[in-house]
Amino acid sequence: MKIITWNCNMAFRKKAEFILTEQPDILIVPECEHPDKLIFKNEITKPTDSLWFGNNLNKGLGIFSYSDYKIELLSIHNPKFEYVLPLSIKNNKTEFIIFAIWAQKPKKHDCYTEQIWDAVHFYNDLLKKENIILAGDFNSSSIWDKPNRIYNHTNLVNFLENMNIHSTYHIFYNQQQGKETASTLFMHRKIDRPYHIDFCFASKNLIEKIRNVEIGKYENWTKHSDHKPLTVLFEI
Repeated sequence: MKIITWNCNMAFRKKAEFILTEQPDILIVPECEHPDKLIFKNEITKPTDSLWFGNNLNKGLGIFSYSDYKIELLSIHNPKFEYVLPLSIKNNKTEFIIFAIWAQKPKKHDCYTEQIWDAVHFYNDLLKKENIILAGDFNSSSIWDKPNRIYNHTNLVNFLENMNIHSTYHIFYNQQQGKETASTLFMHRKIDRPYHIDFCFASKNLIEKIRNVEIGKYENWTKHSDHKPLTVLFEI
């Protein structure tokens, strides 16, 4: 199973053909327009299932299946955490719980991590299961930690690790949070402003099934978005 998360920087309908060359089974797309606006070229492969969530018709969170996996928003979804979506992703053989994420900036401060921090505590019991994945644009990094802020990025990572849920990129490449050698965002598309803020976390039973983790290269993706796709291949 191949999962890709890619913040498309809006207008997904014009960019789908490029990410689909990566052949995802499940594709998570922050900043995706409403399905009514997703008019693809005839030659573009159409998703077999999809779900969209948002308030702005031009800029929401899209999840697409290009396989036999079906997507369903779980009834436990708390609207307070709008863009942390607990999804059932299943076919006839297996089922996953995927939290599709597009972290939003709070009204009172600039720490995007707060929404995810509150959400993982709310969904604590669900996170204890196997086949758990959290993937998307976290807008968060340990380099922005404030020590006196309980919901900083490092504390979020530690909380998930205590739940036996780990970052696929950091496990696969044996790297530390905040010291990544590959970046997922180039602010304003400038090569001298790199950050690693898109993640795919997975429960321990899935970590053991990782076969590859890849981040798109700056020169290949910058004309399409300020973010680069993060691809994780599991042998399932």
